[in-house]
Amino acid sequence: MTHPEQVDLESARRRAMEVRALYEAIERRLNGQVWTLQELMLGFSNDVGTVGRLILAHDGTWETDGDVDAQLAHKLSESLWWVIVIAERLGIDISTAFADTMDEIEQGLAPSAGGPTAQT
Repeated sequence: MTHPEQVDLESARRRAMEVRALYEAIERRLNGQVWTLQELMLGFSNDVGTVGRLILAHDGTWETDGDVDAQLAHKLSESLWWVIVIAERLGIDISTAFADTMDEIEQGLAPSAGGPTAQT
């Protein structure tokens, strides 16, 4: 299903890959190779854990220094970056996958939510 307001992740994907290219240049210089898919996933997992702790800090149940909202904005954006980079490495068109997945979820939820089922 195509929505006129469909999310355009292409510009985000291009920007993410520009930044990833900078990291790859550093990785080649320091390690002689770019990070593997497993290393990328470890980096992403680490940041997801940080997001979890920052959510706790936001809710007042975890102590942290600095501006929690700014840190959350940074880590959530960085997490999106990781998702895009990992999808790219796997050959997944994240824009299409996202749109298709949201359509599928919407169609499954609409009857229970009392709304009309989306048309294909």
